[in-house]
Amino acid sequence: MELTGFDIRSFLAEDVGDGDVTTEAVVPADARLDASLLLKEEGIVCGLEVAEAVFRELDPDVEFEDLVHEGQVGRGEIARLSGNARALLTGERTALNLLGRLSGIATLTRRYVDAVAGTAVTILDTRKTTPGLRALEKLAVRAGGGQNHRFGLYDGVLIKDNHLRLGGGISFSVHRAKGTGLPVEVECETLDDVRLALDASAELLLLDNMTVTELREAVLLVGGRVKTEASGGVTLDNVRAIAATGVDFVSVGALTHGARSLDVSMEVR
Repeated sequence: MELTGFDIRSFLAEDVGDGDVTTEAVVPADARLDASLLLKEEGIVCGLEVAEAVFRELDPDVEFEDLVHEGQVGRGEIARLSGNARALLTGERTALNLLGRLSGIATLTRRYVDAVAGTAVTILDTRKTTPGLRALEKLAVRAGGGQNHRFGLYDGVLIKDNHLRLGGGISFSVHRAKGTGLPVEVECETLDDVRLALDASAELLLLDNMTVTELREAVLLVGGRVKTEASGGVTLDNVRAIAATGVDFVSVGALTHGARSLDVSMEVR
């Protein structure tokens, strides 16, 4: 993923403001620093490129070496960097916050992917992301082995319950959405909804908050004519049972809104 300078400057501005008063008061302007980035618990590494970009915004000549590839399991020293001491200390917290957050998402995603290993199910994320960080958080999902659903409201049609209430029901709503030229996905809460969506020629069915038994019946009813996505109430404890119903996708909002940041630090070498 390509980051723009605006993204990095926005991240830094929140923490640095008018300047890092402590570092500027204590650390000589020409001091150099050699440091390591440490992952203090085992997890999927994601965000090294972003961390490097943070430091490079403050010191364009920083030397940054990845010791673990993005998307791989890591623990302990995962990167080394050398550069202007003031710059590295000023960027430390922003870089670590992003690295820990993204690695946490990637690690949780990998747990879900591993939980359905051997099935044909694909784990998807949702739009339940942190405002301003969606692209990065969805990058972390991919690093963990999941796939991205819609990036936003602009690149896919998903007719949900409130749309249906205001749009005249499934048949009329799907018919109108066909005019977008995009594949149409419709939320189904019951088997009757599934039948109506199939009759309306929806391309993808979101099976929302159905029980495992209902999901299995819905998959049989669909008979492979369209793709099916299970959503709602998915946890690590039940995701394999959901996958075993025969759905094609399982979307998990918790990948991004429920992931715990991993513990990372920067230590002077």
